[in-house]
Amino acid sequence: MRSAYAALLLVAFAASSDAFSLSGARLPATTSAAARATCAPARAAGVSSWFSQRVAAPLRSSAPALRMQATVQQTNVAMPALSSTMTEGKIVQWTKGVGDKVSAGDIIMVVESDKADMDVESFEDGYIAAILVDDGETAAVGSTVAILVPNEADIANVVVGGDAPAAAEPAAASPAEAAPAAGADLPDGAAPVFMPALSSTMTEGKIVQWTKSEGDKISAGDILMVVESDKADMDVESFEEGYLAAILVEDGDAAPVGSAVALMAATEADIPAVKAAAATYGGAAPAPAAAPTPAAAPAAAAPAAAPAGAPTPAGDRVIASPMAKQLAADKGIDLAAVTGTGPGGRITATDVENFKGGAAPAKKEAPAGPTIDRTGGGVIPAGTVTASPQAKKMAKKLKVDITKVMGTGNFGRVTEDDVMKAAGKAPAKAAAPMAAPTREIPELPDGPVKLTGMQSAVAGNMMKTMESPSFRVSRKIETGKFDELYAALKPKGVTVSALLSRAVALAIEKVPIVNAYYDDKSKSIVYKKDINIANAVAIDGGLITPVIQNCNMKDIMTVSAEWKDLVGKAKSGTLSPAEFSSGTFAISNLGMFGVSQFGSLLPAGTGSILAIGGAAEVVKMKNGVPTAVKEMEVTITCDHRHIYGADAAIFLKELAEIMENDTLSIAL
Repeated sequence: MRSAYAALLLVAFAASSDAFSLSGARLPATTSAAARATCAPARAAGVSSWFSQRVAAPLRSSAPALRMQATVQQTNVAMPALSSTMTEGKIVQWTKGVGDKVSAGDIIMVVESDKADMDVESFEDGYIAAILVDDGETAAVGSTVAILVPNEADIANVVVGGDAPAAAEPAAASPAEAAPAAGADLPDGAAPVFMPALSSTMTEGKIVQWTKSEGDKISAGDILMVVESDKADMDVESFEEGYLAAILVEDGDAAPVGSAVALMAATEADIPAVKAAAATYGGAAPAPAAAPTPAAAPAAAAPAAAPAGAPTPAGDRVIASPMAKQLAADKGIDLAAVTGTGPGGRITATDVENFKGGAAPAKKEAPAGPTIDRTGGGVIPAGTVTASPQAKKMAKKLKVDITKVMGTGNFGRVTEDDVMKAAGKAPAKAAAPMAAPTREIPELPDGPVKLTGMQSAVAGNMMKTMESPSFRVSRKIETGKFDELYAALKPKGVTVSALLSRAVALAIEKVPIVNAYYDDKSKSIVYKKDINIANAVAIDGGLITPVIQNCNMKDIMTVSAEWKDLVGKAKSGTLSPAEFSSGTFAISNLGMFGVSQFGSLLPAGTGSILAIGGAAEVVKMKNGVPTAVKEMEVTITCDHRHIYGADAAIFLKELAEIMENDTLSIAL
């Protein structure tokens, strides 16, 4: 599923481990200090040729000096490249201050680029130790604008101001370094399209489908391709206008982050020259020229001239928050008619809600396309010809114009058989079965299947579970009163998962150690005042853990409504990072599958996970009389570095007390 509209050509820093997000599409903008020094060559490979002569300074010239204790781990928050023509950005507003805690998904600042104002989010947890560029000031793309530290106590070790050590003179470039990158020469007016970094852990992306074909005209905002990352499938848009001259990576193929996947031409007349250059283009952006020693900053820097031959940027800017844009689209409101009350006239969601004008003017009708619906209900742009990777390869082999082939697949998708029929060749027939079976034989998978991006991420996370010494404690809990509560609330839409999450959250209040995690670097126990319950959900092609934030502070109806919304987002692949990566305690429930008892692997960065088996009827002696009761077995897995057996046993005792004797507290 497509979870966000990812911005194309925002890969000036795609090869680093940075993390930021804009307009709902999450891309990297922060990077650890230790890793930043080794990321320079990879980052250079992800920069468009339009930036080949520009080198961003590590810090803006007017930034204060920064001193830090050598033992403190830090994360530099860099000014992100929000478009391919952006060389510097202005911080409209910091939404977090020095000392504030930052969680994954929090908006930390609003940046004005040469296209629009965009919210910048963080994928990292920590505390803002220093802000180096204040509201209203400008910083070069790639320069550090703030510092994050993992613990609040580390803030005191970060000192802004004072004498900073003089930077060493850069070493002379070796001949190999000075040589231009292979295949970097492109005709005037040409520009590569790079594989963007769609998450902080993404190292390569698989092109699920090109929604534009070679020779098509591209406008700003058009969806170029669908890319599968390690999190979800995302639509990738273009910020530029031009023509798609050559596709270097076909449907179904993968490419490293920062590598070129296509070439664009500024005009239609440039397409043949760019297409001819595609055969020798190496895919790597040219290495940037050595940066001269920065001189004193001038009083007012002149705006950088647009590079010759670059595609034309988008038109008039609309300064509005992503929420305002989404709300305006839902209500059919033209943002140009809305007066903004935010910083610098920025349109907020409240401005859209309070707007009393009419709806947006009707858009021009798209030119007549194929006679069948190829849009998938509006998901695919009208007029786009969709085809399977096998169909495209067959069309090239048989020299068939695929745009004139009538597709018989879903939503008019062109299949390999459609191409063969258009070429006048009969599709290959399947071999006849050896003998008629006496029953229907299912088709079973056979041979190796490459993991999807999400499956690869799950596999990596499972390996990390082996880093913590863990132990398990089990207990049986009677569910009679809990079942009665569920029967009473089920007509109102309350689910078992919501009830279990509430019960677990209330038990954590009494035993907070199970909500803490062990920090190996500082040799300390990190407590969390927020009780965020993560429930494991199996989805097509992977596993994800939607998080109910502050579960102990909400009534059961609110928890149930939030959980249903999270499950829907998980299945459609539209969960934000904060909605699947901020859990402090995890639950895995296999009871609905008839599993009686099991244990879970401890997720990295947490202290505990609770495995819940199914309830079964058993006979127990009560007051000397055999009595039928229902009970389930739960097993908690804990990090033994800071949680001991007695802690786990007490937690299960408190959970049993709530579910067996105090079910009213779950509903309140």
